[in-house]
Amino acid sequence: MRNSNRGAVDPFIVMDVMEAARAAEDAGRRIIHMEVGQPGTPAPAAARAALSAAMQSDSLGYTVALGLPALRARIAQLYGEWYNVDLDPGRVVVTPGSSGGFILAFTALFDAGDRVALGAPGYPSYRQILRALDLVPVEVQTAPENRLQPVPGDLAGLDYQGLMVASPANPTGTMLDRAALGALVGAAQDRGAAFLSDEIYHGIEYDRRAVSALEISDDVCVINSFSKYFSMTGWRVGWLVVPPAQVRQFERLAQNMFICAPHAAQIAALAAMDAGEELQANMAVYTENRRLMLEGLPKAGFDRIAPPDGAFYVYADVSHLTDDSRAFAAEILDQAGVAVTPGLDFDPLRGGGTLRFSYARSTADIIEGLERLTAFMAARGAIKGVGPADPAAG
Repeated sequence: MRNSNRGAVDPFIVMDVMEAARAAEDAGRRIIHMEVGQPGTPAPAAARAALSAAMQSDSLGYTVALGLPALRARIAQLYGEWYNVDLDPGRVVVTPGSSGGFILAFTALFDAGDRVALGAPGYPSYRQILRALDLVPVEVQTAPENRLQPVPGDLAGLDYQGLMVASPANPTGTMLDRAALGALVGAAQDRGAAFLSDEIYHGIEYDRRAVSALEISDDVCVINSFSKYFSMTGWRVGWLVVPPAQVRQFERLAQNMFICAPHAAQIAALAAMDAGEELQANMAVYTENRRLMLEGLPKAGFDRIAPPDGAFYVYADVSHLTDDSRAFAAEILDQAGVAVTPGLDFDPLRGGGTLRFSYARSTADIIEGLERLTAFMAARGAIKGVGPADPAAG
């Protein structure tokens, strides 16, 4: 059977790391997971209870393509609660996770050959989904002085029909304030390009709240999901907010591509939105884990880091230790039993010298993981006062 050229995309390296970690666990090892951006907590108790009750009385068949009306209304209500934005529920499109949202948005907004600008480092599946849809990812190398977020000057002279921005970002956890986000929205709109805002990590913020693109303009496409703040990764339910004139375009595509998001997941998601006490307890764990990481990673020898504003990642410069982050991550997994993500996933040009550490799991796991990383780096001679790092190692 022949293969399509569209299928010739790069692997999602973190999934390969997950598989290597799983194999190690099957062999009897205890692995500390700092590789995947997955909360260590289950869906909120209210979400699980709501689904359990629905299973007794509802056949859980197809929903309408745009999603359960009650869920769309509750999502619209969230924008009033979080951002003071009065949102029409008719603009909300419920999707099979944010991944389904990306596919739907890219298909609805762009034609084959269109160019979509992305900041690097960034979430790798953006570029791979774009390529699979015969679109062209245009990766912009962001600067450390801009906290690895794009600025309008990075886009000068570029030909692009769309701009995708994430705040808080994966892998860095950095956020754009209102002025910075507004400048990017303006830059895209000035050239007639679509602006897409990935807001999947909203709600997971530390010193200041994240700004939604909907606070700046209605002529944007916002992508979000129940995976992160609502702790529902495997349930595969997310949403889009699209301009009123685009709703029918998205609906027609959703009808044909997905029929609908999983009915069971939509019922659970609706209940999860009112589980504020449990969700804030999760945030308390992330806050403590962040504190431990910012204190413990430098002590372990990973001292080239910047505090994340949101999400649950620390992106570390390890270029003084290795130029092959994939091999270095494999060494850490093999010798320390800690799974981390190579930066090559997020930045093919500079990612050979970076690692991403996730602190989404339990605090006990974070403490143990930091202890293991410290022992590993000491044995490697990479901790100050212990001995010089060997740049060729790893």
